[in-house]
Amino acid sequence: MRIVISDTASGKSYQVELPKEKEAQIAGKKIGDELDGNLVGAAGYTLELTGGSDDSGFPMRREVFGPVKKKVLTSKGVGFNAKRKGERKRKVIRGNTYSSDIVQVNTKVKKAGATPLDQLFKKEEKESK
Repeated sequence: MRIVISDTASGKSYQVELPKEKEAQIAGKKIGDELDGNLVGAAGYTLELTGGSDDSGFPMRREVFGPVKKKVLTSKGVGFNAKRKGERKRKVIRGNTYSSDIVQVNTKVKKAGATPLDQLFKKEEKESK
């Protein structure tokens, strides 16, 4: 499971791979819930869950309850971009509850810690030949 942390203060985002044994701590939470930063290696940070996508690429949506995949008639919002005014379409989306099918979890920083995220998640330099 990949955790994407968006830092609203700096405008940067950081990606962290979460080990399989820690995925159970996210399962059952809903969009809008808080997550402790210690889970992903950001001690002192509080993160807010903002969405995600499943293994098939379907986005999560706040209005659909449960960890289900549903076809929803939508006119705007996550998972649909209208081409014309008043256009509506039935789209497949995920519910607002995290489960084992979710592969990407989007979060944002709600309360910052003492150490900046730049220092916690340093980018590895790639060697060129």
